[in-house]
Amino acid sequence: MGTEGGNVRVIGGRYRLEARIGRGGMGVVWRADDTLLGRQVAVKELGVDETLSHDEQRQQRERMLREARAVAQLRHPNIIVVHDVIRDEQHPYIVMELISGGSLADRIARDGPVDAVEAARIGLSLLDALRVAHAAGVLHRDLKPANVLLEAGTGRVVLTDFGIAQVEGATTLTETGGFVGSPEYTAPERMAGERAGAGADLWSLGALLCTALAGESPFRRDSLGGILHAVVYDEIRPPAAAEPIAPVILGLLEREPARRLRLDQAERLLRAYVATGATPQPAVPQAPYTPTRPDVPTVPRKGRSTRVLLVTAALVAGVAGAGIATAALLAQRDDNSPPGPASSASESSRAPSASPSGSASPAPTVTVTRTAPTPSGTPSGTTPAGYRTVTDAKGFSLRVPDGFTRSLDGPRVFYMSPGNTFRLGIKVAADAGDGPGAAQRQAAEDGPKNNPGYRDGSVVDTLHKGHTAALWEFTWNGFSKDEGARRTVDLCWEQDGRLYDVWVSAPVGRAGEARGYFDTAVDSFVPSAHK
Repeated sequence: MGTEGGNVRVIGGRYRLEARIGRGGMGVVWRADDTLLGRQVAVKELGVDETLSHDEQRQQRERMLREARAVAQLRHPNIIVVHDVIRDEQHPYIVMELISGGSLADRIARDGPVDAVEAARIGLSLLDALRVAHAAGVLHRDLKPANVLLEAGTGRVVLTDFGIAQVEGATTLTETGGFVGSPEYTAPERMAGERAGAGADLWSLGALLCTALAGESPFRRDSLGGILHAVVYDEIRPPAAAEPIAPVILGLLEREPARRLRLDQAERLLRAYVATGATPQPAVPQAPYTPTRPDVPTVPRKGRSTRVLLVTAALVAGVAGAGIATAALLAQRDDNSPPGPASSASESSRAPSASPSGSASPAPTVTVTRTAPTPSGTPSGTTPAGYRTVTDAKGFSLRVPDGFTRSLDGPRVFYMSPGNTFRLGIKVAADAGDGPGAAQRQAAEDGPKNNPGYRDGSVVDTLHKGHTAALWEFTWNGFSKDEGARRTVDLCWEQDGRLYDVWVSAPVGRAGEARGYFDTAVDSFVPSAHK
């Protein structure tokens, strides 16, 4: 991989890997020299599951790069800066700022627990970071002391290692049945294999604060099964040192997501403690965890206890050497309801959108199976629960959520949720010769004309299944006050002389859920004929 110079590798034609400084489940982290800009950086070499087929590995790499680019759009002092996302000899890499200083885990191991004031300071910094990530529909999914850096000299708190981050709607289990995240910091709803929202990251923050104050996680046990049982069932007892901010910790460690402390509530309580030194008191009764931006909510699920036991058994069996892949099947919801009704809205001429005026029932849990297209022109593999495979007369096949209905607008095809809250759009056209990058940049230039309140637009050149592609993302205001702010994600790629364009549009507060629909549609898309 890369250019070899003695024992030194150079990737991307500019990053010289100098020393390995970390290793985790998602890859290896290197200290590197950016020879173009003359600066030190950190380079994360993402690992790929070698047990997958060649096509599945390729799709996994593309998914990693796509999600890494989403994280690269995040800008906040408490979030690691991503300088570059590259592929070198088919291996994906993330180039990040190099933080001088160790992790919170290192500090605890070296100096012991922190006091309540320092824990509150760290907690506030992480809440600021999560607010930005969640507003963009990005969940961290592995918030723990080892992934929190403390910059030497400044004390800046930096949330890093978004290596397993995904958009809202991901489950705890990977496509091959593996466990995603660190069990001691994983929320109960994710243990149950449920579709988890921003509240799962807040649970992890509560566990992290306990660890910072006590020196170890409150859910540490001698076995994986013991950890899973502790997270889901055991009485939660914060350490005595946590008493000054106990209402925050207990609120974050509320097992039922609907009753869990919201991000804004936790921030208000911690700021009150830092300002006064007095233990903050939450409002009584505690406000429910409801859909308010920037939080992305989770919804209570039925039958959690049974599913947790099944998932626990499968995971423990996997550790013992038995087939863990069955966990993905055991974790599926038993109420695969589609998104609920909402008000309809009109579309822009380039990236369609619609917005709800009311609530919606939870989207179904999706266990996406990455498979290569079959020669017949339809997606291969088992269609995930809550989805169906459609073969469209416009010349393509893909998977769409149950309950989405088809409509036409000139050359564009839409698959829309009830009430048009979510819209999947597809357009197939001849390539005029400029390619997807030029097409997307022209569309972005026309964004203010076609999309009221157009902002935060970005176009990134990328690859899709080996084809030249460009990803366009932006926020806008919708066509009426009732719609509210919306987020659109649009991938365009060239294949066999044609441009294929797939996009999704949704309310900003549900951008993560929409991204799940988008990823499934893009990953399963197969051209069937030229129409």
